[in-house]
Amino acid sequence: MILKKSNNNHLSEEEKRAILRAADEIIAAGGRTLLAKILKGSREKKVLQLELDKCPVYGYFKSEKLEEVQNKIDWMFDYDFLDIQYSGNLPMIVFTERGWQIERDQRADEFLREWQQWAEQGISQPDMSYLKDRNREMILLFLEKVKETQDKRYIPYLKTWAEIDYKKVKAKIQEIIKALASNEPIDHQLKLKREESMKEMLKGEAPQDLLLKCYECGERFLFTVGEQKFYKQKGFVYPKRCNECRNQRDEEEFLW
Repeated sequence: MILKKSNNNHLSEEEKRAILRAADEIIAAGGRTLLAKILKGSREKKVLQLELDKCPVYGYFKSEKLEEVQNKIDWMFDYDFLDIQYSGNLPMIVFTERGWQIERDQRADEFLREWQQWAEQGISQPDMSYLKDRNREMILLFLEKVKETQDKRYIPYLKTWAEIDYKKVKAKIQEIIKALASNEPIDHQLKLKREESMKEMLKGEAPQDLLLKCYECGERFLFTVGEQKFYKQKGFVYPKRCNECRNQRDEEEFLW
């Protein structure tokens, strides 16, 4: 796979979130083209077989050409929201730390909206098994968001959930139940700090040249953005030696 150079126009916050949400469906299991097809709303057989048409952002960019969608995805690579991890020779999409922080927050909000709908519809005992074995960080964040609602209607959901989950999660659930039952005040500073951190992460960072230290001579050498992309495309680890030392080593091996 060759990542094309994306333009310098920033994507909107909503577009970034949509791409990350679609990527969540195929993390470490699909590549750039499949991601683009989800966002484009493709009716291709593979997309339908994997039920990717059920993704909440399926067809988000349906009015745009597939190449334009791929360029947006490339922007997400350039600005450190997504990365590539190889499975054999196959390039698979994975989250960067920045991308995952945003996506886990987004998924926690998605769970909370679902609970809000259940409460409004009068559903009292939904099946909570879908929350078991989820990423622990995401679940703890979701529970904090539940606590911040101060909505006692969620207590039955929490009790049902606590019956099926593991000890550590169960203990946190009981803590949230207690907080809701006692009208525990919200930590507004913590909530504000989290929101501000999310805004910063959503900005993204332009790719930059790196200065790496040579394993042989100890001198620093420039590892350009273009070189970084090439190494990523090939699935190579970053070089440990500067060009001069690499060339010298190659010559010695050739003479030997």
